[in-house]
Order: sequence, then structure tokens, then C-alpha cells
Amino acid sequence: MSRKKRLQFSENAQNPIFFQPYYQELLEGFNLKGKWHQEFFKNDHPIVLELGCGKGEYTVGLAEKYPKKNFIGIDLKGARMWRGATDAQELKLNNVAFVRNKIEQILFLLGPREVDEIWLTFSDPQPKKERRRLSSPRFLNLYREILKPEGIIHIKTDSRELFDYTMEVVQYFNLPLHYKTNNLYHSEFRGDAPQIQTYYEKIYLAEGIPINYAQFSLNKEFNKNTLEKLPETEK
Repeated sequence: MSRKKRLQFSENAQNPIFFQPYYQELLEGFNLKGKWHQEFFKNDHPIVLELGCGKGEYTVGLAEKYPKKNFIGIDLKGARMWRGATDAQELKLNNVAFVRNKIEQILFLLGPREVDEIWLTFSDPQPKKERRRLSSPRFLNLYREILKPEGIIHIKTDSRELFDYTMEVVQYFNLPLHYKTNNLYHSEFRGDAPQIQTYYEKIYLAEGIPINYAQFSLNKEFNKNTLEKLPETEK
């Protein structure tokens, strides 16, 4: 491990908005699960997750824009998350938290219906591992446990393969689709998605790669389905 990473990990450990619970701690009961409002944020404002948050550009950018909402960035890459956690502290944002953990273990971190929105920003497309895609039925079945019934899931990606796959999931399970575009910056959309650009997104745009974006929700029909793969994509 490089000296820079060791320093970043040390600073993460001392940062009061950065959490990295051990697995045993999760099994015994993470102390903020179901209690983020009262124990950490000290308010009842909506909670928004950025999953696979990387440097946390959306977590921090949206927190600045919406002081009446709370934001939690979750990822496994502590060195990347250091940037967002450090920026949030320097900006004195009191509506931000970061958790270093596997997204597969998200039910250990948040309680039922504790979340209002989820952002999937430039997730790894996992071209050979459908079950690991953050928009796969496997993960959506996890999100439905923590997301409020009317909660919105945002997906923003440069990967047309991942985006088309996600739209197949939405169509197969008849999920409410609120908006979609295959070229965000040449669309009529004027919401938050084009207002914040991640580090890698700027590179993609400079290379002329179009950015895909969609908003959708879950529903009761999906909630009853335990499939982990779409039938037509079984290998």
C-alpha cells in the first residue's frame, strides 16, 4: 500500500462522517441501522443514497444543493471515498455520511423504508457477471427492503450495455419508468442529473461518449418476485 493511501485511510478513520463497520459489527447490529435520522443526522429529512459512490461527487454535490435532504455515499474503495468525505468536512456539510462497505450487505446498514432515493452513478457494468450489476433483480430485491414505496432510483452511466440491460429489467418487471434518455446532454431533461459531473464522466464527455440516464421505481409486482436473473439472459 502506498504512503498516500495509508494517509487517506488514517484520515478516513478519524473523520466523524466516515463509517467502516467490520462484518462482525454488522452481524451484531450496526448501531445506525434504522436510526440514521435520530442518531446521526438529527432530523427527519429524506435520505438519499449514492451506491458505488466512488469519489462521492453526487453525495457532496447534491448535499450542497439540498440542505433539507440527507445523503449517504456507499462504496468499498476507501481511497476514492476519502475525497468526498474530505470535501464534505471542508464544506462543513452536516447532511452527509460515507460508509465503506459492500453494497451486497446494505440491509445490515439501513432499516426498512429508511431511504427516499437511490443514485447509481457510473456503476461497474459487469459485462460477464449479471448478478453483480447494481441494477440487477438481485440488487433491486435488496433496495426494495430499504426504499420507500414511492422512492425513485436514478441510473446514470456511459455503458449502453448496462443501461439497455437495466431497461430490460424495468420492462420485464413492469416497473414504473419515469424518464429515460440515451443522450442526457442532448435531451430536454433539466433535473439534477446533468448538473453534477463525476471525474470519469468528464473524461467520457470529452471523448464524445453519450451519457445514459433514467428514473424508475419499484412496485408490488416486483416485490413478490425473487428472480435473480431475467429468464432470457440465463446462461
